[in-house]
Amino acid sequence: MWKRLIVLFAVLALAATACGGTEEAEPDETTVTTEALPDDVGQGAEGGTLAAVQARGELVCGVSGSAVAFSETQPDGSATGFDADYCKAVAAAIFGDATKVQFRALTAAERFDVLKAGDIDVLIRNTTWTQDRDAGTVSIDFGPTTYYDGQQLMGVSSRFNENSGPADVDGAILCTNAGTTTEKNISEWARVGGAEIQVQTVETFPEAMEAFKAGSCDLVTTDGSGLVGNRATEVAAGTIADGDWVIFPTAPISKEPLGPAYRENDSEWADIINWVVFATVIADEKGVTSANIDDMRDVDPEASRLFGGEGEFQTAMGLPADAFYQVIKQVGNYDEIYSRNLNPVGLQRAGSFNARFNEGGMIYAPPAR
Repeated sequence: MWKRLIVLFAVLALAATACGGTEEAEPDETTVTTEALPDDVGQGAEGGTLAAVQARGELVCGVSGSAVAFSETQPDGSATGFDADYCKAVAAAIFGDATKVQFRALTAAERFDVLKAGDIDVLIRNTTWTQDRDAGTVSIDFGPTTYYDGQQLMGVSSRFNENSGPADVDGAILCTNAGTTTEKNISEWARVGGAEIQVQTVETFPEAMEAFKAGSCDLVTTDGSGLVGNRATEVAAGTIADGDWVIFPTAPISKEPLGPAYRENDSEWADIINWVVFATVIADEKGVTSANIDDMRDVDPEASRLFGGEGEFQTAMGLPADAFYQVIKQVGNYDEIYSRNLNPVGLQRAGSFNARFNEGGMIYAPPAR
């Protein structure tokens, strides 16, 4: 009997110790949990990116700053171009003022680290959506594709033509900028085609262009849109004649879906960026422009909702009801943004992947309902 009592007392003592130690254990467990949270904890909820942007009073948008027709930094620190206009569109949605945006020019190599560190709110910098960037070592999230592109090469027309292929570049030196999909694409293309090439990388694409113009490289390679823009700039400046440089092959060697990117797991912020893009596309589909939106904002129930009328969803997203009205009124619809920036360098929508979905292209938005 005494043995049984001794065992019982021992069990009760152990239970009491365990219960008495619970309050002391909780702070340690809480500490461990807090330390395991990422630096951007809370994004997508109260205190996330939207709240930070609103409190700051301006959007910080990462761009290239040197991508012809997409984002070019101006002397006053502003930026112009297709990507820059989408930065302005986000600012218009949040603040009702497209000028409330600070542009941050970034190199291809540094852009993802700067985004993940929280030094910019969104990256709209001719950035290709890839598996590794989305779900692998980079791990950021992507918004809708705003421009469907593809990698090509550019060389002097006395040596290359639009039908040139791997056999024609065998032994060539190619220049491009580091930290892009371009390096791997061109190396794989050449290897599959049986060509041996030498790839030289520099920090920025303008540096690659300077090397090409100086004759240090036989070819320069990047997204086709970038080559078209740079060639147009040189022709306009009179440094080359139209036809001196040829872009090839006619069919790009890669798929380069370009669009905005943002930090992972911030669904509130993702919704805002995504629907700013979608709003410009839907407006384009309906023929609603910056010039006629006051007359066309109620052209149908979907447009009415999208531009702040009865049944709108913008306030549920944390935005003013007229957020997307401001986007179109101040910046324009997709076609206006495209035509204003890309047509002057020779990039046309007609016949391209960037045409409207009902005209043979891939530009398409889900319904606003």
